[in-house]
Amino acid sequence: MDSTLGAKLFRAAELDAGGVDFWRSRGQVERWNYDRLVSDALLVAGALQGRGLRKGDRVAIVLPTHPDFYRAFFGVILAGAIPSALYPPVRLGKIEAWKERTKTMLQSLSCRAVLTDPRLFRLLGDPLVQESSHLGCLKVEDLIDEAKTGTYVEGRSDDLAIVQFSSGATGSPKPIALTHSNVLSNAEAILRSFPGDLSNHSGLSWLPLYHDMGLIGCLVSAMLAPGPITLIPPERFVARPRIWLEALTETEATISAAPNFAFGLCVDRISAEDLGDLDLSNWRIAFCGAETVHPQTLSAFAAHFAPVGFRQDALTPVYGLAEATLAVTMSEIGQPPRATDFSRQELESRGLAVETSSGARLVSLGKPVADVEIEIRDTQGRRLPSARVGRVCVRSPGVMKGYLDRPAETEETMPGGWLDTGDRGFLYHDDLYLCGRNKDIIIIRGRNYDPAQIEQSITDIKGLRPGRVVALGCPDSETGTENLVVLAECSLRLSPTERSNIAAQVLTIVQQNHNLNVADLMLLQPNTLPLTSSGKIRRSEARNLWQRGELPSALGVGADTPGVKKREER
Repeated sequence: MDSTLGAKLFRAAELDAGGVDFWRSRGQVERWNYDRLVSDALLVAGALQGRGLRKGDRVAIVLPTHPDFYRAFFGVILAGAIPSALYPPVRLGKIEAWKERTKTMLQSLSCRAVLTDPRLFRLLGDPLVQESSHLGCLKVEDLIDEAKTGTYVEGRSDDLAIVQFSSGATGSPKPIALTHSNVLSNAEAILRSFPGDLSNHSGLSWLPLYHDMGLIGCLVSAMLAPGPITLIPPERFVARPRIWLEALTETEATISAAPNFAFGLCVDRISAEDLGDLDLSNWRIAFCGAETVHPQTLSAFAAHFAPVGFRQDALTPVYGLAEATLAVTMSEIGQPPRATDFSRQELESRGLAVETSSGARLVSLGKPVADVEIEIRDTQGRRLPSARVGRVCVRSPGVMKGYLDRPAETEETMPGGWLDTGDRGFLYHDDLYLCGRNKDIIIIRGRNYDPAQIEQSITDIKGLRPGRVVALGCPDSETGTENLVVLAECSLRLSPTERSNIAAQVLTIVQQNHNLNVADLMLLQPNTLPLTSSGKIRRSEARNLWQRGELPSALGVGADTPGVKKREER
């Protein structure tokens, strides 16, 4: 029965269409077809089965974007086991923090083995892995070299297929248990959203394969299409964003997705003079999701790259989360993104979306994809009417089976089979608009403030790093309310005068746009704010670092900035 990921892989190999290209640089591509991937995956399966791996065992995969990831991921699946992709370290200076988070995730998996490569094998270390797995740490290349073709263990559609972790933006990453049916139904719903013949499309992605947008939206969806997909290691994009656009130019790929910060990073790091030989005229679908979508970012990207053929109607805002496998809503493909101004006062004081000529500009994230239902509910679980702000709840075949081995958390998050996403938002003309995370809402003088709106209003200030601004509400023991704290990373080469000017702009904009005073403002060095594996700011950890006074103060602003109190004075 063609209802599991393993069966779908064999089907892709039989069709002999598509395949995976690993893009190194212009003219340098390593091509893999699905038939070759099947052969190598069976070798991995055979080696694991020879070591005693059984159906239903869990296996952690700690690998970068490389053919080894495919061979390991599908090798585990063909052996009847359950893969879980964990993120490899990105910053060499934060190895110890990475090891600690990896150890926590390994323990929550109760995994049988860890698959990795020679470089990461040394970093993982025996104690870290041996405490958390039975078979220890294994190198994929060693499993391949054993040349023992495994036996394909067919499963059922309702069997557990993979475990993917939440981003951990508001706490520790949670293990999300997804069945074959969850994964395939959501990936197929994504594909059904594309207009016309899928054979006319090809994909390109630098998104991490351990992240739901990369794993489900790219790896699985491309296999189902099946169509060609080109992959770039995410660390190469971060180091040099232009490489993404160079690859799109060379491959003429029609589909590519990224978080909001990536579009802003391209505008910030690629000058008009550096557009050169880029050609983005074939890029027809540019999905933007995984974090708050800012209308200014979309407009700036469309305008900046229009001279090299990019069209605004390619921009397609989307909404999803790992607990729903991936996709929940999608804007209409082929139409420019829709942004609407809503009254800030009505949103903050009454939780009501009232359209106005100027106010809080929010981007529509579109309508539910196939087989997805959305309800907006109040804190008592009652359904709210259109234009009322509440908790975004989702029901679909793609909603997770639950948090792995955590029945209490599962029951709390999925009352009555509906997933409480943890996001706040509203439906307006049947489109979804978001107003932040429930845990992140800042409450000052009885009004609810969406930190994303505060961040959006100041993120375009020259000298601040795109996507590296965070607004936090921190309790004030004296007043019993919350204070607004703003942490922002700056470009390196800024003079004291430039930093003071930036600080003054932040204070003015926040006061004018939101009628709020900033209790503490810190301008930080690049790469200071803690990030999740997918590049989101870890708000809880950022708040903890601020409260403990552990953020570097070399670029700190506060003591000598008018309107900002020193922390010890509060």
